[in-house]
Amino acid sequence: MRILVLPCVLLASGAVFAAESSVPLLSVTPGAGGQVIGVPGASLPWLLLFPFLPALLLAFSAFARIAVVLFLLRQGLGSHTAPPNLVLSGLAVLLTIFVMSPALKTIDAVAYQPFLSGALNFNDAAAKAAEPLKVFMLRQTRAEDLALFTADDRTVDPKRAETVPLAALAPAFLTSELKTAFQIGFMVVLPFLIIDLVVAAVLTALGMIMLPPQLVSLPLKLLLFVSVDGWHLLVGSLIGSF
Repeated sequence: MRILVLPCVLLASGAVFAAESSVPLLSVTPGAGGQVIGVPGASLPWLLLFPFLPALLLAFSAFARIAVVLFLLRQGLGSHTAPPNLVLSGLAVLLTIFVMSPALKTIDAVAYQPFLSGALNFNDAAAKAAEPLKVFMLRQTRAEDLALFTADDRTVDPKRAETVPLAALAPAFLTSELKTAFQIGFMVVLPFLIIDLVVAAVLTALGMIMLPPQLVSLPLKLLLFVSVDGWHLLVGSLIGSF
């Protein structure tokens, strides 16, 4: 599970430990009734940021594209509870780790292990850890999306990851990921939409307007998805899209 901690180290380094002298998140001072635990004012913004860390960490990875496509697939099938959210989220996390394993292994080799051994301090390790992640994100980011956030910065060279600030690359990357996810999702949902239209037309022609079309189309869509080995095709297509 150590490989899952690496993005946490990177994100924390970019915000909380921007300076060499960090502020403690909690302070303990003696008081009349005993010890008093307080929060220094300088560290309060980072404590307020902690609830949003999971969403921010996932935004730096391939999770957004994979999760959106999987949930669009379930929506297209017309099954709102199967597979459940936990199963789809778990599959998305596992595929994310597989897709990003080269970048995470590089981060582990050049930043995390030297930091654990004491060869690098935290800020230097964070700087080295940022480079492989930025290369991955930049490779998946469209030029027009990156230009939207770096239009006023003349020092940015899209071909050189070290010149692109993470604050601009992250929203550009997520914007590109959502666009790609919806493009893939459209191709996934389209066959199921055709089945829904055909079933609705047949039921209307037969005068069975009181029968919900979803009751008939759901088994047909499941049969189609299973017959073409849909999970294998979808997972392969998602992995190949990176």
